[in-house]
Amino acid sequence: MQLTRYARPLALVLSLAFVAGCSSTGGGQAGDLTGIAGGSDRGADATSGAEGRGVGSVSDGRAGQMADADSRIPQVRTLYFEYDSDVIRSEFEPMLTAHARFLRANPNTSVVLQGHTDERGTREYNLALGERRAGAVERYLNVQGVSPSQVEVVSYGEERPVARGQNEQAYAQNRRVVFAY
Repeated sequence: MQLTRYARPLALVLSLAFVAGCSSTGGGQAGDLTGIAGGSDRGADATSGAEGRGVGSVSDGRAGQMADADSRIPQVRTLYFEYDSDVIRSEFEPMLTAHARFLRANPNTSVVLQGHTDERGTREYNLALGERRAGAVERYLNVQGVSPSQVEVVSYGEERPVARGQNEQAYAQNRRVVFAY
């Protein structure tokens, strides 16, 4: 079974080549961000049924605002998790819904979900936990109608902390998933 011995390294090399080939310099999307004039995304809690009705209607100002919100990347791109958990907290659901709406409205846009953990636990366990966290966000987006081809999951485990320190405040900031467009 020579083939199975080479399958895993080959899959890894092909995955890395795919990621490198798909990486973006941010040219098109940075322009979208610079045009935002501090408006809030109040349409994040709207029902998905409103999207198909009256978006182009002059009489429905809220639908027009939602269409504008759908055309730009949501500003909040990080959600946080409890210790040793991959359960999405309800306070982050409006943010996730806004990202799902943006991705549905922009089918050529893709996102990398970067899973992170705090430093507690083994390296292997933290890589798996970071992947489970990013996978939970990916499943949420898929349920909201985002195409699986638009989403990639990467786990960094404990390797890229945003806060240094060995206290609960630093740990809480490092238990996260980041949307990287």
